[in-house]
Amino acid sequence: MEYIRLYTRQHENSLYELERTGSIRNKSIYVRLHMGPDADYFAERYRSFVEMAEERIPRPEGVEYPIWCAISKDTARLPIKGEVLYCLRVPKDQVIFFDGQKWDYVLNYLYIPSDEADQSAFKKELQARGLPSAYNIIKGKYAGFYPDLEEKIRASWTRIFDIDEPSRFKVQANLWEIQEEWIETIIYPGEDLAQKTQEKLDAFGQ
Repeated sequence: MEYIRLYTRQHENSLYELERTGSIRNKSIYVRLHMGPDADYFAERYRSFVEMAEERIPRPEGVEYPIWCAISKDTARLPIKGEVLYCLRVPKDQVIFFDGQKWDYVLNYLYIPSDEADQSAFKKELQARGLPSAYNIIKGKYAGFYPDLEEKIRASWTRIFDIDEPSRFKVQANLWEIQEEWIETIIYPGEDLAQKTQEKLDAFGQ
């Protein structure tokens, strides 16, 4: 079985869930607490991700949202007060890889082109209908007026899983859960990630 090392920053209360259940799972309430006033927007966007991701790796019963992970040490978010960083070694067949830059298109309800030619063709299609851009087609003043374009935009979002460049600065990873046996090291606030994991190299040799 092939493995990969991942890194994810979580609230310190996840330690209690891990001790109690042997795993860590993301819940809707966690997303809402973390996102604050933008919770409704992000919860709706994450549901779009869930629908696409579970077509690739089945979502376990009881799991509501995936857990975001970095694929390298230098892109991992170091823990601050009240948080910990889990350093994981995960079977690759349990990991949902995606392009973080393309995910920004989904967050903004935009079309993800397959290549430059497709991008140009879609732009011409918008211009032919008198639309300056894809903004406001799904949400905003044009919502509901162009159902065919909305369908085309939504269908393009699965391209977030097409990795064009295996860069640690672009590629991110999601897990449906963290199993206890996947945890190699836990980094607490103030601890040195590189020092504590110097013998556990990531996919980029760090």
